[in-house]
Amino acid sequence: MSRPRTSIVAVLALLVALLLALVGCAPAPTPSPVVASPANRLAATVTVAQAAALRDDGAFVLDVREPEEWAAGHIPGATLIPLGELATRVGELPRDVSIVVVCRSGNRSAQGRDILLGTGFPAVTSLDGGMTDWAAAGMPMEADG
Repeated sequence: MSRPRTSIVAVLALLVALLLALVGCAPAPTPSPVVASPANRLAATVTVAQAAALRDDGAFVLDVREPEEWAAGHIPGATLIPLGELATRVGELPRDVSIVVVCRSGNRSAQGRDILLGTGFPAVTSLDGGMTDWAAAGMPMEADG
């Protein structure tokens, strides 16, 4: 009778070892979209009024829309780098000021924010509602052409 009991113990030991191996190989948790630096803590998203205040205080405004969208209207002083090019062009961005990322509605800007946070930018946020909310609030815009 000791033979079946030994087999069960061996199987249980093997299952515990496999479980520990799987847990040890689990991916690291996704970092919070809020900047961790206490000195430069920014919320994951900001309102139009907050974005305008950040811009007025010297924040860099990064527009991640496509050139056609940009030409139709953008925030004065903003810089255009389409989202699809952002990962390869992060070297063009300042690391010593806050960055407000903008798109049409807020989805692409959240992705852009996460790219920048993931590459070590210390203070980045996304404009909630994007240019749609910016325009609806009557904020200044300029168009090309």
